[in-house]
Amino acid sequence: MAAVTVIGAHGKVSLLALPLLVEAGHPAQGVIRKPEQADDIAATGATPVVADVESLDTAALTELLRGQDVVVWSAGAGGGSPERTYAVDRDAAIRTIDAAVAAGVPRFVMVSYFGAGRDHGVSPENSFFHYAEAKAVADEHLMASSLDWVVLRPSTLTLDEPTGEISVADESAGKVSRGNVAQVIAAVVDAPEATSRKVIGFNDGRTPVAQAVAQA
Repeated sequence: MAAVTVIGAHGKVSLLALPLLVEAGHPAQGVIRKPEQADDIAATGATPVVADVESLDTAALTELLRGQDVVVWSAGAGGGSPERTYAVDRDAAIRTIDAAVAAGVPRFVMVSYFGAGRDHGVSPENSFFHYAEAKAVADEHLMASSLDWVVLRPSTLTLDEPTGEISVADESAGKVSRGNVAQVIAAVVDAPEATSRKVIGFNDGRTPVAQAVAQA
């Protein structure tokens, strides 16, 4: 079993992923910014850890991650100001990646988005531009690191009931339920060899999650 730290643990996807990780037998801790969110994390079976990754330096993050086997980055500024978007989605993510390396964490799972990358094609006039830029740099930094990484790129998120089935073969973004994204996170944690150093873009589909991520 892998000791897993989920960064951004109070997000909708993370709150669905944590109980799946716990049920699979993984000791999990959920990193949150607000103390009042601790009970929600504990209710998933995970251990709440109050820490503001936006303000922690690399050394503090290294201590936070020491002894862990997997880091799942599912944090984000949530469409705030461009400054905060870069501070969280780019800079804090990069510090966390570097901290994982320093702490000897073997694996890092980055939750990104469908179409992410330097060639994202988002216009600078679009309010999404700063997020796209931030994620491109963070994803690239992870993929250049020594970590055994997985970059997950779900398409437009919905609150639909999870089906447990996705498609990793689509060339364009569609939609995917947050519950299915949570299942993908749990599946890649459970399948380190099959998902090592993979970029997995996906929509809702008709292939069982475990099978799809292994074939991606």
